[in-house]
Amino acid sequence: MSLKNKLNRLKPHISGGAAVINNNTPPESARVEIPFLPKWESENVTPYFLDQDYCLIREIKYPLAQKHGHYHFHDFLTAVDIWNKQPISHPLSAEGHRADELFFFDTETTGLGGGVGNTIFLLGYASVIGENLVLRQHILPHPGAEVPLYQSFLEKVNYKTLVTYNGKSFDWPQVKTRHTLVRNHVPKLPAFGHFDLFHAARRLWKHKLDRLKLAVVEKEVLGIERQDDIPGYLAPMIYFDFIESKQPDGMLGIIKHNEIDILSLVTLYTHLTFQLCGMDNNQTRKESFEVGRWYASLGEKDEAAKVLTKLVEGSDFTSLQAKLTLAYQSKKEQNWEISLPLFLEVADAGNDTLSQEACIEAAKIYEHKIKDYELALDYCLKALEIVGETKAPMQKIQQQLETRKKRLEGKFAKFPR
Repeated sequence: MSLKNKLNRLKPHISGGAAVINNNTPPESARVEIPFLPKWESENVTPYFLDQDYCLIREIKYPLAQKHGHYHFHDFLTAVDIWNKQPISHPLSAEGHRADELFFFDTETTGLGGGVGNTIFLLGYASVIGENLVLRQHILPHPGAEVPLYQSFLEKVNYKTLVTYNGKSFDWPQVKTRHTLVRNHVPKLPAFGHFDLFHAARRLWKHKLDRLKLAVVEKEVLGIERQDDIPGYLAPMIYFDFIESKQPDGMLGIIKHNEIDILSLVTLYTHLTFQLCGMDNNQTRKESFEVGRWYASLGEKDEAAKVLTKLVEGSDFTSLQAKLTLAYQSKKEQNWEISLPLFLEVADAGNDTLSQEACIEAAKIYEHKIKDYELALDYCLKALEIVGETKAPMQKIQQQLETRKKRLEGKFAKFPR
């Protein structure tokens, strides 16, 4: 790239950060030949020219009335509105955001590892613009075209928060790594907020899904069935073949795969919001429990109690889990009058895993708060009995219980009822 061209492209940034203007049509003498251009154009792909090089950009618009899985895209607007009306502190809350400020983002790369050896060959994203969900994909036509790729991507970025699936640990760090190599020629990376939906999916559905790949969540949770989809692991081989042959066909399959990934992020964010805010009429008891437990872990005790108290009736496993979570929340608040009866209900329920834990907690409260050493010893012995009947090795817990038993026997002998 010539020094003159570099200086010309820096002028807008020096003068106040205005967007870089790209004519997108070079002089005839500098026109770059693009193999199979009519085929690309038939698939809504156009070239983006920069300093005698280029990348490819695909843009497609979906009306907000379009359905993807169980939801229409306009349901995402409802989801953002819900967060802005409910004063709940949550990592996925869009409070303070407009719908058009969220940026659903995914990449395709030449490998799954990090570092400079892994090249991003497709940057895809979608956002709400007016009455449409607009999806754009920036395609690297050859390894030397990263300057036009990142220039075209960054000159229009004007968003508040990324929404990704495992993007905090992979996609965005990889963008940062590749950007470092061309940072003297392209705009800076903006500072984004980040909603990573992978962590939310793991919290809510790890109990029922063996794998948490986005395609699995789509099928099992969101009602999305992919047709003739190219598996993501084939993407690097197809891209390398594309570099050699220039034939678009294989790449178009990867582009479609990436498109579905991005559209599914919109549906997934909508579904997670409806789950977290109690708007999903088909929510299972187990999902409700995971929502309540998540709120409890965040210290949102009122929201946690609102969700969990609906589950405590009954003696099934989910009811016991809800009681135990509420008991721990009351224990944190030092409300022994609420926490102890809940621990006792779980302790006496006969579920080995949960009962053992509840017995230990009941023993602690009886010993340290109520000073009833006989009942503390009773529940300590009950916990030891459960541990003794458990097949899995629990040597550490058994040693701790034996120490507690010995201490309680001494206290009971010294301070009998």
